[in-house]
Amino acid sequence: MSAENALVTILVEKLKTNMLVLPTLPEIAVRVRQAAEDPDINLHSMAEVISRDPALTARMIKVANSAFLGRSIKVATVNQAVTRIGLFQVKNIATAMALEQLFVSNNALVAATMADLWQDTIEITCIAMACLRFYLQKHKHCNLNLDTMTLAALVHRIGVLPILTEAEKHPRVFAEPGFLNHAISDFSSEIGVGIIDAWCFADIFKSVVSQWGTAELAENPGYTDFVRLGLMARQHYPDRLHQDELLAKYLQLGLIPKIDFMHDPDISQWYQDAKTMFL
Repeated sequence: MSAENALVTILVEKLKTNMLVLPTLPEIAVRVRQAAEDPDINLHSMAEVISRDPALTARMIKVANSAFLGRSIKVATVNQAVTRIGLFQVKNIATAMALEQLFVSNNALVAATMADLWQDTIEITCIAMACLRFYLQKHKHCNLNLDTMTLAALVHRIGVLPILTEAEKHPRVFAEPGFLNHAISDFSSEIGVGIIDAWCFADIFKSVVSQWGTAELAENPGYTDFVRLGLMARQHYPDRLHQDELLAKYLQLGLIPKIDFMHDPDISQWYQDAKTMFL
């Protein structure tokens, strides 16, 4: 059996028997999310939880000082960072910042692929955030928010991680990136939904993971639509036949100002500002 067919066979069988090893949410993200569920939590207590992880502390201060938040006065402590980001928003932002810990491997080929995937996912996320910011300017009563958008975009392809872990046992598939991409296209959404369930994330994240690669349109714009815009801008949207149709619809609904939306000066600037959260 070829390495390619072996990988597919393994994925299919493990999915059927619920034997696929799914990544666990980083411990610090779990602690932050648990703290956020406490009705008595306050800004100081949340800052104490985050401060137990030096890497996340540095990340949260970077987010608070990012151009995307548009503040000229810089913060220097995690207490100040949590205050600026907001107690309700910090749950999703902290989880999003901790996710990078999952994109690592001791195998050089897998590690390189994961690093590329993470960087590409950041690009898609920043585009989605910029487009949502454009939309929110004219739809101020919309119930979508930027912190949920950030996390939703970062996890939309989380199902790729177990696929790459299995592929590590069949190094030859990395010599056939077309096949590996095909395996990812076929299985990542189903696996991703399983991960979102295991992490006890809200259904909105499950919708993004399961629907980003489809052309299905909801009655009202949702996070999935902005993830699709990020994918389209990166030339990754899988359904090319429906891409132009979707873009025309998104233009009509006001999600974007024009078809070549990345050339809009506001979206372009907000995209660059969003990247300062991750650099």
